[in-house]
Amino acid sequence: MGRLSTPASGEALPMKQESKQGYRMHRILSNLNRLDVDRLDDADRERVETARDLLEEVSLLTRTAVS
Repeated sequence: MGRLSTPASGEALPMKQESKQGYRMHRILSNLNRLDVDRLDDADRERVETARDLLEEVSLLTRTAVS
């Protein structure tokens, strides 16, 4: 069985699942960063910015929990 660590939620996950979740967060953040926000309306721009901020925050939290 893989190494267990405790994510922000408090439940232990195998490393393989953590890696998948980290990869998915990275892909979503990359896709959000590639959006041409100048073509979006103000409400959608705000949603993208909020999503980016939340993903970056979660990424930092999970990275420090694993280290």
